[in-house]
Amino acid sequence: MELSWQGILNAFVQMSGWEVLAVVLGIAYVILAAKESQWAWLFAFFSTLIYTILFWDGALVSSSILNFYYMAMAVYGFILWKKDEHGESLSISRWPLKKHLIFIAFGLLGSLVLGYLSETYLGARFAYHDAFVMVFSGIATWMMAKKVLENWLYWMVIDSTAIVLYFKSGYLATIVLFVLYVVLAFYGYASWQKAYDADNV
Repeated sequence: MELSWQGILNAFVQMSGWEVLAVVLGIAYVILAAKESQWAWLFAFFSTLIYTILFWDGALVSSSILNFYYMAMAVYGFILWKKDEHGESLSISRWPLKKHLIFIAFGLLGSLVLGYLSETYLGARFAYHDAFVMVFSGIATWMMAKKVLENWLYWMVIDSTAIVLYFKSGYLATIVLFVLYVVLAFYGYASWQKAYDADNV
């Protein structure tokens, strides 16, 4: 597929008003999450609610189910990030390398199984690539809700991988969005790293 500015512009023109709103809410979610704002999860909830409905209406069942999971995580994250009676909220934490390796191993195994099932029984295109993005997005979203610093590193890889997937699939407008998500992941990591260092002097 040829990636051109005209193709990208046409893709944006074809986006529905609801899809544009979901994108804007999704961007606001990432920016607010980088600032550790509890309200990030409110934006996440409504963005994923819209995507859940859009994907279900478009018969993209797996994507719809994934966004329904995101909705549940938005509620979970909102509760976890709520400040207590002393004005304190969940602190940013780090995981040891061993824990990351375990999660990555399970994530890769899950991606292989899901990719095989999707390709074999559903005839899915780019099944393993799509499964990788889906499985690790689920893991990284849970990590963000738990305020694990390295979730941003996961998102850098996931979003970069998704750019390739959406290029191959022809979702040109989505490519632009995910390039922005990669940039925001760097911003989020730097912001959380600064806050983590300040709390652990």
